[in-house]
Amino acid sequence: MSLLHLLLFSGLVIAASSSSPGSRLILREIADQKDKAVELNTTNFDSVLKDTPAKYAVVEFFAHWCPACRNYKPHYEKVARLFNGPDAIHPGIVLMTRVDCAMKTNTNLCDKFSVSHYPMLFWGPPIKFVSGSWEPKKDKSEILVIDDGRTAERLLNWINKQIGSSYGLDDQKFENEHALSNITNYNQISQAVYDVEEATAEAFDIILAHKAIKSSETGASFIRFIQLLAAHHLSRRCRRGAAEILVNYDDLCPSGNCSYEKSGGNDTLGNFPICGKDVPRGYYMFCRGSKNDTRGFSCGLWVLMHSLSVRIEDGESHFAFTAICDFVNNFFMCDECRLHFNDMCLSVKTPFKKARDFVLWVWSTHNKVNERLMKDEASLGTGDPKFPKIIWPPKELCPLCYLSSNQKSIEWDHDHVYKFLKNYYGPKLVSLYKEKSVSGSKEETVAATEDLTVATNALVVPIGAALAIAIASCAFGALACYWRTQQKNRKPRRR
Repeated sequence: MSLLHLLLFSGLVIAASSSSPGSRLILREIADQKDKAVELNTTNFDSVLKDTPAKYAVVEFFAHWCPACRNYKPHYEKVARLFNGPDAIHPGIVLMTRVDCAMKTNTNLCDKFSVSHYPMLFWGPPIKFVSGSWEPKKDKSEILVIDDGRTAERLLNWINKQIGSSYGLDDQKFENEHALSNITNYNQISQAVYDVEEATAEAFDIILAHKAIKSSETGASFIRFIQLLAAHHLSRRCRRGAAEILVNYDDLCPSGNCSYEKSGGNDTLGNFPICGKDVPRGYYMFCRGSKNDTRGFSCGLWVLMHSLSVRIEDGESHFAFTAICDFVNNFFMCDECRLHFNDMCLSVKTPFKKARDFVLWVWSTHNKVNERLMKDEASLGTGDPKFPKIIWPPKELCPLCYLSSNQKSIEWDHDHVYKFLKNYYGPKLVSLYKEKSVSGSKEETVAATEDLTVATNALVVPIGAALAIAIASCAFGALACYWRTQQKNRKPRRR
């Protein structure tokens, strides 16, 4: 692995406190409160609107002393509950937000949008609000004033006209009638970047909830998987979060005994969310089924594994295989699924030497799981009618992947399958994320290299199996040990 690769990776190791305030943390916290509209202020306004996966945003400028605003709030909340939070009926469409102009800290923000009365509502793509403004006489602005939203019914009707929808205030949860099939729409995979983040965060939360690191063996399994994420997760914030856990693992889990509860400090595993405090949002997009109890987490976890497989290099292939197999065996709580997956892992007798072989193994394993579940769901009627399990990829997406097929078997062209997987879970998957993400500055990268550290408990990676990942995650070598020592010396002593 080149020095450049190492330096670029070191840019991931940035203190969590350096991330932008607010952001999707606000979107997560609305799950714990009655109000569904997201309260914004001058500090978090840009970061929340920049990070939201929603296609549109409504921003209400109001004043808390305004009687009309207080009376309007129940109407606004009726609409917000359709779109915001983990119980949203139509997630990922509209982000409903509010800004209190009576707060002095928000005066400049309200002035930028020429707020002339309360409440005043604006509509537009979220990114257009970021560092944006509005003027009454400005032509061709993508930010519009909502001129007919004085009641919940009228506001929702206005939204429906803008996006050609037919949402109703009485819409219920569980049915996602607007879900699009992921079989033939090639570009939909770009939405899955949010689901990969969400599945990663949910998997970490499950580990915390079950206090699942119970021995040196499970601790070693956890570290190997975190190293894999730190080197190859497609989300920069998840790579950063994984690196932060590696940096602090010795202190969080001394002698393998982890502290899980969240506290006011940084001395427990619960205080180091794997993808940052800003996720999960509470719902899936690409992986959202037509029913609330289908797809979701399991789909997101599969996309995570596929996306990891296409990012590794030849020297990392068997380490990645071992890390994923051990992670599922130790931390996936669906017992039958775990046992079936473990059997498929144990059937591999020869270590992987090529990344291509590992990519195809994840693909074939996923198809074997789908094939088994297809039979179970058909007999029990438990499948998602809009997203039935299929053998992947279908001919509509990759006709060249098929040499021949019949009802009993399929003969694959593995070269074309490999090319398809590399593109589908590589460039296609990150296309939307590249538009949304913000690259770290040169200053951040330089600062990160000065704080490059590693947990000594992470020395569980077999050197021969995964030298590349070992270097990338800084788990080996005198340089890593030196930086670890320097970091520990800078830490204040605990009383």
